[in-house]
Amino acid sequence: MNIFVGLALTPEGWCKNVRVTVDEVGRISAVEAGVEANPDDQNLPKRILLPALSNLHSHSFQRAMSGLTEKRLEKQDSFWSWRELMYSFLEHLNPEQIEAIAALVFMEMLECGYASVGEFHYVHHQYGGKQYENIAETSCHVINAAQKAGIGLTHLPVFYMQSGLNGNSLAEGQLRFGNERSGFLQLLENSQTALKNAPEDYLLGIAPHSLRAVSPESLKEIVETRTSGPVHIHIAEQLKEVEEVLGNYGARPVEWLLQNESVDSRWCLIHATHMIPEETQNVAKSGAVVGLCPITEANLGDGIFDGRGLLSSGGKYGIGSDSNVFIALTEELRLLEYSQRYVSKERNVLTSKSGSVGRSLYNDALTGGAQALGRKSGSLIPGNWADLVSLDIEALSLWDCSDDEILDRWIFTSDDSLVREVWSAGRQMVVHGQHIHHKEIEQRYRTVIQEIRQGR
Repeated sequence: MNIFVGLALTPEGWCKNVRVTVDEVGRISAVEAGVEANPDDQNLPKRILLPALSNLHSHSFQRAMSGLTEKRLEKQDSFWSWRELMYSFLEHLNPEQIEAIAALVFMEMLECGYASVGEFHYVHHQYGGKQYENIAETSCHVINAAQKAGIGLTHLPVFYMQSGLNGNSLAEGQLRFGNERSGFLQLLENSQTALKNAPEDYLLGIAPHSLRAVSPESLKEIVETRTSGPVHIHIAEQLKEVEEVLGNYGARPVEWLLQNESVDSRWCLIHATHMIPEETQNVAKSGAVVGLCPITEANLGDGIFDGRGLLSSGGKYGIGSDSNVFIALTEELRLLEYSQRYVSKERNVLTSKSGSVGRSLYNDALTGGAQALGRKSGSLIPGNWADLVSLDIEALSLWDCSDDEILDRWIFTSDDSLVREVWSAGRQMVVHGQHIHHKEIEQRYRTVIQEIRQGR
């Protein structure tokens, strides 16, 4: 398959009249600039081609909660009161409904320009904690949803074994998440089996939920059983979490993790909102990616990440959509930069050099997202997966602009409606701005929402 576009962002910079050749597996085999279209090319002369971002952090089922938690219930509403509502919501959610919700989420991600996702999946069991006959039943449905949508997937089954740092038993609302070490290893094995029939670009990682949910001993044991592949963990998201870890372990969450685990480029530290400068510097030195989800972090009142501190230390970040309260690629990047402006009282913060902030944001999210998912993507080079997104060169917001101005205008003055085509590992899933299975996926989601409302 050959794709010809009028303009593309390549490792050599912005190039005109570019042909990207994709092999039968879905990898880029050649990139040619300054050429003419051939008769057998998919000819898109009015398109701007970019490497597509990876969404590194998603809890897909929470998409069905969007808008249902924007009511004040306590004197001081917080992440912790939101969490109770989330527990209540998923009481009777069944695997088929989880699949339908996930398919919608993955479709929406593709339509806004993501080509792959890291699904941090922790609803494993039936209500009350009873296991399905296949312990990876819900994981299988998530994998099915990803295949239906055609998105690239790094599946991250969650290890969740306790309700707090003191090793307390799981609360009622957490029973669907819980596994002991042996059960989790079986979950991984069954998930890996399910992935044998999935596309070649699908990958299995692990996700110890948080320091609250996993004991130090079990965390070490689980990580050591997986000598390769991504490791994702929620860390330092809330001030209460920082205080509890400091009180119980004698160190702050990130500080403790770096001291007790061999954190390296395999790791993705989700949120890491509350770090002191020394921690930020040490995370950067470790090679780990920080997974930022600005929309959800704002929605839950998590706080503002020190992006400038991470970049000045040579650190890496990527973006995700977490609770999926609103799936919008440009909004995640825009809010990330604007949050830094709020804190610093400056403009154009998240760049290590002078020039385009949009280009810096996009490049950094490309690199960090691909690393976090263990996915060979993020650049238009031979050997990478053909994760590609095209923008409409004739869109009003892009009219008469060139080079890095394209990314500045897309991120800061427009939205995801500029996305026209998206390919994930060579699979073209978005055509003229709409997913090829949009109507089917959307209708199934509507049915599921009705079922949930009716308690079925």
